[in-house]
Amino acid sequence: MLATNVSRQTITQADFKALIACRAEGLIRTAGYLRLHGQADSPVMTRPLLGELLLHSTQLEELLDAYGASNNRRWRHFRACMAAIKRFSGAAYELLHIQHACEAYRLLEIDEDFIAAADGAMAFTSDVILTAAERVLQEAEKLGLPGPERIPPPGTYDESLPPGKLPNDLAARKAASVRETVTHLATAFLALAAESELLHVVARTDEADYASCVPNPVHEGALRQIRHQFHNMQSQYDTFVSETKAEGLDADLPVLRGHISIVFHLLRVATAFAHYYERHINGRSARSRGQRQALVDPKRLLGTLMRFAITFASHYLAAGQDLCQAMLKRYAKVGRVSLPVPRYRGFHVRPSTLVAKIVLHYGSEVRMILEGQEYDASSPLEIFRANEKINAQKRRWLAMEIGRLSPVNGQSAGTDLRATAEEILRTLARQDRLVIYEQPLQWPDEPVRCDGTMLQRIVEEVARLQAVGKIDIHADLNIQFVGDSRVLDDIKLLADNGYGEDNSGNNIPLPKKLTYLRRKI
Repeated sequence: MLATNVSRQTITQADFKALIACRAEGLIRTAGYLRLHGQADSPVMTRPLLGELLLHSTQLEELLDAYGASNNRRWRHFRACMAAIKRFSGAAYELLHIQHACEAYRLLEIDEDFIAAADGAMAFTSDVILTAAERVLQEAEKLGLPGPERIPPPGTYDESLPPGKLPNDLAARKAASVRETVTHLATAFLALAAESELLHVVARTDEADYASCVPNPVHEGALRQIRHQFHNMQSQYDTFVSETKAEGLDADLPVLRGHISIVFHLLRVATAFAHYYERHINGRSARSRGQRQALVDPKRLLGTLMRFAITFASHYLAAGQDLCQAMLKRYAKVGRVSLPVPRYRGFHVRPSTLVAKIVLHYGSEVRMILEGQEYDASSPLEIFRANEKINAQKRRWLAMEIGRLSPVNGQSAGTDLRATAEEILRTLARQDRLVIYEQPLQWPDEPVRCDGTMLQRIVEEVARLQAVGKIDIHADLNIQFVGDSRVLDDIKLLADNGYGEDNSGNNIPLPKKLTYLRRKI
């Protein structure tokens, strides 16, 4: 048993060689088949062959690791061959799945030729497998392991698949309504897309800068996490949507499933490549212990990882986002909600940007309405423009409050003006109707030039303080949003959380549902 062998005692080379000779027979036989019948431009890489390689290399890698082969001068190169065969056989299996399933996924068109790129990735992966298989045979000979006795004949691993499918003769299952199904899936896809910005970062990166992306932001852990989430979404679709009446009533649902799946499978390829690059090319063991001769060209591996696996995942993710936004528009329920204006300086940069991000995230049309004026809520500049009316309303309210609190109505000496104005401001601040950001309050050097009454001059002085941001007014002002009710729900949640800031304009955490607004790499 393996558990009894993992101990501090040392196994003899003879005993270990006998163990490996027995367990490596299948892999060496398959490697011999590749030496005789495998060429980079031949269709030898089939799923039966790759499954055989993956099975044997996985078992041998586990056995070699249990005995510490990576730290043994005699066996570490053989162990390195297992890592290459295991990772690249798995990646090639995924690539073959993509090539076979691509038509069934009904993928939306993108600008680049995905089929040609997949063929290129498969050619590179096949080259690595053939090189690693040959290296296995060479290492086996050096280690004194028996060579392949019976090499399978040509065509042993061919995969001849007849066309067609079995008849779909099961009744469609019941599921939630089409509207509920679409909105749930599309909203979940958009949320996951927001968490997958890493993919778009790579797609925007020049090839010359690929190496600088590893390990930040590109690393195996990050890719695996995103892959896991897409796998969950695919599983949920297959459990609750596949073969239901809802799926048959909206032709876009299977298309969405195809985009979920293609991103998932591309991320499986990306994870395998990233693991090998980090562990066996950039890792400590690769730098300090090296292989006799590199099994994998680092530049080709990095290029295939970035330019193919991650970049095409980004392209199909973006296409899926557009599809989801279009689906949500079809099933949108138009609503109206009245929300308070942000307390800190109204719709300045931060709240305007966050509201626009919500609208753009869903892709729905939402209008913001103030005093009969409509603004496009997907544009931060449009929202920011509403501050003109908001500030005008605040000034009118402030003038009324100053008139109510001012002890003077006629002309008065300018020497009392600012003291009177400051007392009014502090009274309003104590009533939480106004905030003073500067303590002590510093007035402009030049007094206001106004020939009106003292009340008018106080109003002008205070308006100057508001204009330069030394004070702000907590007027009870509301603004209306009209559009897709799902979008309005998120905008309301944002408003309930101060539009992302406290009363002094400091950044505050957002609830979990809105974390997509501040997703960063």
